[in-house]
Amino acid sequence: MTDHADKHALSRRQLMAGGLSTAAVAATVPAAAIAQGTGTQQTGVGRQAPDAPSVAPAKVAQHRVEVPGPNGLVAAGHPLASMAGVSILMQGGSAADAAVAAMAVLNVAEPWASGAAGNGLATCLERKTGKIEALAFTGAAPALVDDTADPSVFNNGPKAVVTPGSFGGWIELARRYGRLPLATLLAPAIGYARDGHPLDPSISRFIARQQAVLGKFPTSAAIFLPDGAPPPPRGMFTNVPLARTFQSLADAESAALAGGASRDAALMAAYDYFYTGPIAREMDRFSRANGGWLRLDDMRKYRPVWREPLKTSYRGFDVISSPLTSRTGLETCEQLNLLEGFDIAALPPDSPKALHLIAECIKVTKSDVYRYAADPTQSNVPVEILTSKAFAERRRRLIDPARAIPFPAGGDIAGAMMPPRPLAVASYVPGHTTSLSVTDSDGNAVAVTTTLGGGFGACVVMGNTGLLCNNGLRTGSTAPYRDHPNFVQGGRVPLLGNCPTIVLEKGRFKMAFGTPGGETIGQTQFQHLINIIDRRMPVQEAIEHPRLALDPEPGFYTPGAAITLQLESRLPPAAFAGLEAMGHTVRAVGPWSIGSIQAVLQTEYDTKVAGSDPRRMGYSVGY
Repeated sequence: MTDHADKHALSRRQLMAGGLSTAAVAATVPAAAIAQGTGTQQTGVGRQAPDAPSVAPAKVAQHRVEVPGPNGLVAAGHPLASMAGVSILMQGGSAADAAVAAMAVLNVAEPWASGAAGNGLATCLERKTGKIEALAFTGAAPALVDDTADPSVFNNGPKAVVTPGSFGGWIELARRYGRLPLATLLAPAIGYARDGHPLDPSISRFIARQQAVLGKFPTSAAIFLPDGAPPPPRGMFTNVPLARTFQSLADAESAALAGGASRDAALMAAYDYFYTGPIAREMDRFSRANGGWLRLDDMRKYRPVWREPLKTSYRGFDVISSPLTSRTGLETCEQLNLLEGFDIAALPPDSPKALHLIAECIKVTKSDVYRYAADPTQSNVPVEILTSKAFAERRRRLIDPARAIPFPAGGDIAGAMMPPRPLAVASYVPGHTTSLSVTDSDGNAVAVTTTLGGGFGACVVMGNTGLLCNNGLRTGSTAPYRDHPNFVQGGRVPLLGNCPTIVLEKGRFKMAFGTPGGETIGQTQFQHLINIIDRRMPVQEAIEHPRLALDPEPGFYTPGAAITLQLESRLPPAAFAGLEAMGHTVRAVGPWSIGSIQAVLQTEYDTKVAGSDPRRMGYSVGY
């Protein structure tokens, strides 16, 4: 092949991964290189064809392609969930309907990360009114919790259980913004739970890693350790008790509709079946029999709550995030406010200077948020101050553009009496989560991040329900200091890191996105926003770009904590060396290991495309 041909030949994978339009291809590739025919001068065939081995790229720019969706898009943590959501859109469902269907399938296909008895948050844009609302479906600690118990009991088992919130959130989304019956929304999940689906190898490996804990509880072992061993990768995996639970909830709605109930009343019949009826009673029975603290009264008192989201402006964009009890909405706003004082776009993305500024903004923000964030119904959290430009201007003075600072104490805020903390003993327990983003043909958008807390949550299936609960009482979701307002207490809602986010540009929809990742959620989303807003990357390129994450010991609650800067190993050696020279403790982690963004982006041409993160099983589907 000639040098000229080398210069201009593009493989099909390059065209797809790079998201090049027809016009862009025409401008880049000479006519002879794309012509189709049999003449020897027509280089679009044979050895010069777009998919010919001889012109394949040395490395692939992206591992996923951007997915177009003129009528609707779902980007979710598992392909079956995305497909279920799109099937709902194609039946006339709304973005909210599709989100519920996708969450139900994720309960089946990604059982370690989320479920109907977990917790989560949603951020919703109604296109017709332009209104953006946040829905918190986060359950509280059971009233009977013993806050003097050994912290280890909060990691797994019946005493680790937090009141289920997610199913209530599903119903509330369907009531407020949905169109289709719950029975339709749950049908894909019921089928996969009853009849099975090929288990992703990563799920099989994770079950094996958790085998010792899951095996302690017969109800969990019966589902996740059939015949005493983890189900094999790609083997058919079922959760028949969960299928029965979902079917009973659909039947409760159908019976109410058959009796003449309105759509809203029928949805509430399913809600009551879960929170005051047979599901709640079975959870109460199982908890009592196994020494747990969850009771029917905890279930009865629970309600999902619509709240005003947190927001900030950043370089002309409006970024709208989750309110407390998500700490990460606070993180998102303060990180952006801090970085706005630096010209990050002028720095090469993988340069030590750029990575240093990102890390220091995260560091300062974590110190502030972990000092003050708590359940807003029980504490006076200075949210307006923490998210203000003035507070960021003051805290930005801590950042040295050339040198890493120690992990600081949170900033002093008048009237907010949370003293800085000495070093603590307990380290935080990692969390596991999933996320999805949906748009429909009417321009509505829903972003959801939902979680069981740690992997498989409390690890104990609640009786014959097939459901796992969130273990949100563990350190990290709660503070290790008794006098902190986020310490474990009955009736108090532990904090989540979940932060589904919607971005507007000049008042119009720009992006819906979110990620799992526990303590890294806010850090990952911060870097994604930089890639989209400052660097103007296409959505899939922004998702796949290498990331960093701060890892604290013992935890972010502790001023003076030792911070290790984790860098995905794809970053260049000069980045590692440069950051070490600036005083950072640096550690290489897996090349694709931090976060898992699911995003829908509106392009400059008013078209919508979705991207999903290859770091996990995420996949986007559109139509």
